[in-house]
Amino acid sequence: MYPVITISREFGSGGHSIGEAVAKQLNIPFYDGEIVNRVAVESGYAKELIETQGEYTSSTAMWFDISAAGTMYFQSPQDEIFIAQKKVILDCASKGPCVIVGRCADYILRKEGIRCMNVMIHADMEHRKKRVLDRYENIENVSIEKRLAKKDKQRKTYYKYYTDKNWGDFREYDVILDSGTLGEEMCVKTICELAGAFPE
Repeated sequence: MYPVITISREFGSGGHSIGEAVAKQLNIPFYDGEIVNRVAVESGYAKELIETQGEYTSSTAMWFDISAAGTMYFQSPQDEIFIAQKKVILDCASKGPCVIVGRCADYILRKEGIRCMNVMIHADMEHRKKRVLDRYENIENVSIEKRLAKKDKQRKTYYKYYTDKNWGDFREYDVILDSGTLGEEMCVKTICELAGAFPE
């Protein structure tokens, strides 16, 4: 049986597409946007907020919240979203092999002792720039490097805050693949072959 496969990725490296293709080839469920929908139901927060607070943050985004009674408490909406995401991720993983993209899934599953293969997808800046410019309209080439750097920084901050580990550290992953050098098709093939041979 395949392990649960988690995909961590640099912004613009193609991690979502690679994860989706892996799930299709192995005929197992794929979870990325669906997690947002389920967390919206679990938490009561809007999907737009979950998309921006469920994986990205800056140090200034860890803010306090005010309850309906007007008293301050220390669990921010972002904390509540993380808790809801963790619950959804564990529920998805409990049902069998699947592919889960981002959202500290690698850390969450390992901490719970769930068998998983944690993959990191990265690429050089030129490949990432080209992919983002090809995929998204109305993005100026002059600002794309800053956008990529900002997204990665926000993911690092978020991951560090909730796991106390370093996002992108090779010691946290079973497999690290350069999608710029290898290409998405080779990354998919490699992940599928390794998943089939992953230790029980």
